[in-house]
Amino acid sequence: MKTPPIVPPQEWEAARQQLLVEEKQLTHARDALAAKRRRMPWQAVEKQYEFDGPEGRASLLDLFEGRRQLILYRAFFEPGVFGWPDHACRGCSMLADQVGHLAHLNARDTTLVFASRAPQPDVGRLKARMGWAMPWYTIIDDFDTDFGVDEWHGTNSFVRDGDRVFRTYFVNARGDEAMGSLWSYLDITALGRQETWEHSPEGYPQTPPYEWWNWHDAYGEAEPAPEWVAQTSRGARRRPD
Repeated sequence: MKTPPIVPPQEWEAARQQLLVEEKQLTHARDALAAKRRRMPWQAVEKQYEFDGPEGRASLLDLFEGRRQLILYRAFFEPGVFGWPDHACRGCSMLADQVGHLAHLNARDTTLVFASRAPQPDVGRLKARMGWAMPWYTIIDDFDTDFGVDEWHGTNSFVRDGDRVFRTYFVNARGDEAMGSLWSYLDITALGRQETWEHSPEGYPQTPPYEWWNWHDAYGEAEPAPEWVAQTSRGARRRPD
């Protein structure tokens, strides 16, 4: 293998600083794109979709689990998929392996679920084998056809207003590569990260950055620790960077 030049630390740092300019440009462009997503028109979901879940039949509204937003990934785990019945699609499985702790998404009033056409006993067996914790439902109607995920994977984002459900965004193909992290998921939602530095429409829910962050087993405590608030207030002045 032909390697790049081998240089001393000062020259290496100079090269890194040069690329850092472009790194920050990419970060700002990603923030600007997410802001445009938050201004996308909404598509009303008029049909009544149903799924099988571990506790029985569930509507699309039920999948929100009472939260305001829903992110639904269509995974390929069903007869005819390579790996069946022991495994789901390799790509879908790699994405599932990347999903972080769901408590952080839930703290932003957002639920993440997976769905496929495999029966629930097979879903439960697969989740136990692979150590996955996300809710995983069985598609039993035309949901996958209607939302562009009948022949390929994809991630749909929804928001609800009372009992009304709206589709707000959709990514598939290489757009799914980034999924798994808290921030990548929130950046495709209608409400975004819900932090005050974001450029969001007036009236959107927002709280100071950092302050809402917590250990995944500590959400729901009455108030963040004063020491944490003091520390984060210094960092908040630097966002976005």
